[in-house]
Amino acid sequence: MERDPLHRRSSAMVGVVDYRGRPISRSSSGRWTSALFIIGVEIAERIAYYGISFNLITYLTGPLNVSTAAAAAAVNTWSGVSMLLPLLGAFAADSYLGRYPSIVLASLLYVLGLGLLTFSAALPTRCSGELTSSLDFSSCSPSTFQAAFFYLSLYLVAIAEGGHKPCVQAFGADQFDENDNEERAARSSFFNWWYFGMNGGMIVSFVVLSYIQDNVGWVLGFGIPCVVMVIALLVFLLGSRTYRCYPPEETSPFVRIGKGMADMVMSREFFTSTVEAGELQPEWGSQSDQHTKLVDDRSDGKLAGYEQNKEAKGMLRLFPIWASCLAYAIVFSQYSTFFNKQGNTMDRRITPGIQVPSAALQSIISIVIVAFIPIYDRIFVPLAGNLSGLPSGITQLQRIGVGLLVSAISMAAAALVEMKRIKTATAHGLIDLPDSTVPMSILWLLPQYILFGIMDVFAMVGLQEFFYDQVPDGLRSLGLALYLSIFGIGSFISGLLVSVIDHVSGQGGESWFSNNLNRAHLDYFYWLVAGLSAISLVFFVHFARSYVYKVKEY
Repeated sequence: MERDPLHRRSSAMVGVVDYRGRPISRSSSGRWTSALFIIGVEIAERIAYYGISFNLITYLTGPLNVSTAAAAAAVNTWSGVSMLLPLLGAFAADSYLGRYPSIVLASLLYVLGLGLLTFSAALPTRCSGELTSSLDFSSCSPSTFQAAFFYLSLYLVAIAEGGHKPCVQAFGADQFDENDNEERAARSSFFNWWYFGMNGGMIVSFVVLSYIQDNVGWVLGFGIPCVVMVIALLVFLLGSRTYRCYPPEETSPFVRIGKGMADMVMSREFFTSTVEAGELQPEWGSQSDQHTKLVDDRSDGKLAGYEQNKEAKGMLRLFPIWASCLAYAIVFSQYSTFFNKQGNTMDRRITPGIQVPSAALQSIISIVIVAFIPIYDRIFVPLAGNLSGLPSGITQLQRIGVGLLVSAISMAAAALVEMKRIKTATAHGLIDLPDSTVPMSILWLLPQYILFGIMDVFAMVGLQEFFYDQVPDGLRSLGLALYLSIFGIGSFISGLLVSVIDHVSGQGGESWFSNNLNRAHLDYFYWLVAGLSAISLVFFVHFARSYVYKVKEY
């Protein structure tokens, strides 16, 4: 006899325990009560992380007296490492530690790294034979010990980020049971509100901490993120009694998938992306068959091998989606580099007495995201759901596809604005006066920043949900690490692309990235990236149309 829903909600959950490893009931655990604690932790972590990264180049070229080129290289390297280390953190969490212990350990390491970073900023700097704590470091040179201590602290933060980032979001999504229709719909909404909170933290970090670091001091500017992470850890621990924890499986999912891939190589099925007849029918973005349950009369041994191969094929089928999103990551990397360079040459006066820094426009992206996510979650999803019959309104791949389309449009808009900026500079005889202000308002850049915010609501959140949902259950931290690796690899590709174009275009005349931006051709580069994005979108749609969503066992 089937149990009633009330009994089902009050009974202990199979395969789920509390933070101490004890059985836990459905009614007293998980859902939004737990998720809100975890979203609060993410808000605090973003304040801390961006409190360092937003202004890191200023600290390197200021107190550490590093050249601009070397500082830019150091920032790019640190950012790339921070985005790739989650792969290692996910492996440790999914195979050995579990997500809850991993978050606690990563948070402690985070606090240690930020504490040491604050201490390194407090070390006195010798200037012209005297010790000083002044904000003017133009004539100062840090000791080798101080510089080494700073970089050690900085990379401790990167290691902590590698353990924290993939586990916290996966742990938050774990609080919603995918086998329950109501909770499964809430989990899709969780990814929206997660990104909402994350960008709220970024806005606070950019507005408050960047001001403190520039105008008050670096000790306080680094110390506040340290205190914020202590608070984040306390908030996380306060919710411990409510969390649903999935302990690591006895056999590491990495080992299972490795064996599955080895079996496919031996049987020449490594490049096969099909599934057995009768399992699922491929359909662009369709999740209507996700409730299909496989019935198999194989022996236990054969079934184990079959499951290994199926998990391995599932991971391999993610690769085309992952690869076709790299162009989106190249687009994403432009807002903090060349967009700023454009803005620095333009009229930055909002009113006669107010002039905004070019970098301040980065906050527009987060503001758009914070404003648009409630509209998406509360208006767009119900309306789209009425047409599609899906609780999420549209499928994960459709959501990503819309974001990729907007990313191509955003780069076309950036190219058009840059063409107008160069035309304006030429018309006013400023083509050889790179330090002069082009009489064109910086507000012309708003469309490309707004489009960036919209593309992130679709593509970024869609990628988070897709890579969490479509990996084997035991590898969900790895799934989110794979999503992050798109941006790590994309950042490196963007840097390589710029270097190659700079070298080639500089051979026959003015480089596309000339120091004199009025003679450069950022518009050519933007059109190139827009074209790459369009081509990438075509490949993405092709792979998405044949993608088979993971079978859910209900």
